[in-house]
Amino acid sequence: MRFSEVVKVDSKGRVTIPLVIREALNIVEGMTIILVADAEKKEIVLTPLPVESEKLIEIKVELQDVPGALAKAVERLAALNVDQITTQCTTVKRGEYAECIIIADLSKSDKNLDEVKEELLKIREVKLVQVRQLQR
Repeated sequence: MRFSEVVKVDSKGRVTIPLVIREALNIVEGMTIILVADAEKKEIVLTPLPVESEKLIEIKVELQDVPGALAKAVERLAALNVDQITTQCTTVKRGEYAECIIIADLSKSDKNLDEVKEELLKIREVKLVQVRQLQR
């Protein structure tokens, strides 16, 4: 089910998430939400985080724009027990390369940031990987 609401930004840059959307997504006071902004699209995506997410990371991946490239990266992360929370990908140049931002929880994996990066770089279609810890 999809919802659309129009809200205003206050003088401090804040917006209020309407009650109908908070209820539908089970967003409660004190909950952590990830904001991913795409400056080119002029778009912000809000994703509520599960309470148990403890070791949040952001993975930026540049890969060849060929069928199956993203699937290989996602499968590798799953094999490493990296819990993907949200994934947003954009084709930068059709048939050449795409960029993905993956927000994930590393708490169920025995790998650290560098090991996750190294594993992704082993995939032939992956050209660049940046991994960073997100603050909660």
